[in-house]
Amino acid sequence: MPSTLYRTHITNEESDVTIISDVKMAIFEAIKELKKQRTILKNYICTHKQFLTSFSPVKSESDEKIINLMVEGATIFNVGPMAAVAGALADLMLNSMKKTGESYPLPPKVVLIENGGEIAIDSEQPLRIALYAGHNELNANVGFLIQKGDCPLGIATSSATIGHAISLGEADAVTIFAKNATLADAGATKIANLVKGEDIEKSIKYALDVVDKMQEIQGAFISREGYVGTTGRLPQIIKIQGQPNGIVWGNLKNILPDDFELL
Repeated sequence: MPSTLYRTHITNEESDVTIISDVKMAIFEAIKELKKQRTILKNYICTHKQFLTSFSPVKSESDEKIINLMVEGATIFNVGPMAAVAGALADLMLNSMKKTGESYPLPPKVVLIENGGEIAIDSEQPLRIALYAGHNELNANVGFLIQKGDCPLGIATSSATIGHAISLGEADAVTIFAKNATLADAGATKIANLVKGEDIEKSIKYALDVVDKMQEIQGAFISREGYVGTTGRLPQIIKIQGQPNGIVWGNLKNILPDDFELL
């Protein structure tokens, strides 16, 4: 029998976050963690301006988790640290939710953070994601069923045609699946930057070949102008008709279970 799920939405400066869990207190813990980690990050950037502006990895001697996660993701994928910020925040929020069981009777069985389109998820209950892949015919019918065996999982999408994030490529959507959201976030930026050039099919194949060489990426879904390519281990792909209740759309919003209560 599926658990009753609770959902809340919070904005904190640039962060636009949806949180889902079967334990209310876990959601409150995630909100506290978001505010804490954003304060740490802002203070660090004040004295390390390059951390905010660099398109390449930077070194750090910080002991702060948020900084180290971003540096690690950026270094692995040879991108700037801010390419991993949304995913890193999501991971830290998820970790705080999972620890709720240390202070309260039962740990949560469903935890999901969606931060500006990047997702950290660890759920014993199936959840569905619809992929928003830009302005093409795929928008309304491609999704993923996330099951217990897929978790924990990080999902991130980078696009040159939707959203406000910077992409140096030309893909409508590059969705990356990894063991956490930090790696997925930085990986999506890296791979999306490679999808460019007049030959659309060739640009997708080249990016997929790069994915196959990167052990940090579990799987990839790439869409550009009606062409699609996939590689690696993806969650079950499902067909979605229209915009039914129980689904939130990929890069702009992301996932919802069928039944939830708003906090």
